[in-house]
Amino acid sequence: MAGTAARVRGWYENELGWATVPGTPVRLAVGVRFDVLEVPAEAGHAALRRLAPGSPVAVEGERMWLLVAAGSAGELPGILQWLDWGVLPLELRAIGAGGLIEAPLPPGAESAGTAQGAALWVRPPVAGREIEASLATVSALGGGGGAPDLVRWVDTLATQCHRVRLWRACAQPLAFS
Repeated sequence: MAGTAARVRGWYENELGWATVPGTPVRLAVGVRFDVLEVPAEAGHAALRRLAPGSPVAVEGERMWLLVAAGSAGELPGILQWLDWGVLPLELRAIGAGGLIEAPLPPGAESAGTAQGAALWVRPPVAGREIEASLATVSALGGGGGAPDLVRWVDTLATQCHRVRLWRACAQPLAFS
């Protein structure tokens, strides 16, 4: 098990240049190279069909993590307010500086007999590529280039989170029946 954790940690630290936290399972430090938007997996999958490919995306159980540019977590409340999503209870949250997520196994790694592996990559990061350039960011903060626009991502994710919430509410049995 220690060998697998060392290989996982090595891939993140040496191949991607991402900070990890000591311990098993390997955890990634959020807010250094990226922040995370976390949504229900079903909302995330629906949103991915509408968002341009590129940014890394992982899933752990019923939650999906979309990696965005570092510093974006602090922008989420203001963006939701500006888009008029601020008053609705959405299962959309941001993980920023000081946060941790479990490191999904690197692409092609075996998970048998390890504590690592509850989280899986849907769209893995590509070692050797400038990952930060593909992360959604607020354009006014210098994202430009080909980076996805964080405001569009948040609007799409909020829409899908709201749809999932409504669908779940409609699927509940009536209280008076």
